[in-house]
Amino acid sequence: MKILLAVDGSDHALRAAQEVARLAGALREVPGIDVLFVHPPIPVAFATAHVAPDVVDAYYREEGEQALAGACDVLSAAGLAHVRHVHVGAPAEIIAKLAGRFGADLIAMGTHGRGAVPSALMGSVAQKVLHLATVPVLLVK
Repeated sequence: MKILLAVDGSDHALRAAQEVARLAGALREVPGIDVLFVHPPIPVAFATAHVAPDVVDAYYREEGEQALAGACDVLSAAGLAHVRHVHVGAPAEIIAKLAGRFGADLIAMGTHGRGAVPSALMGSVAQKVLHLATVPVLLVK
């Protein structure tokens, strides 16, 4: 089994990592786990006018590593090997696309992230992933 754990550094993402660790312990075989953070792109006109490309790349990497840290710590503490990924783009679209590319059997993620405008029932990225995904999606509160 392969699991794509999509995280954003939020408490919900951390709980999703804890649930993946719990589920992994119940499986007969240890799953392959890819941990993904997708950074929304900085507006290109702003970035190219004010910041050098290597600075933007460093910013994406630093933010990504910070967002991945908590979830990866949870998985490591559970003895679960995992691969870290940082991508830039529209989060829901990238999550669904990479689930296919990685051969994921399951996408796990929190119901809400760090977005500025929370939805009443679940976050907009979670809603879009549910719509776009071709594999089961585990949403964790």
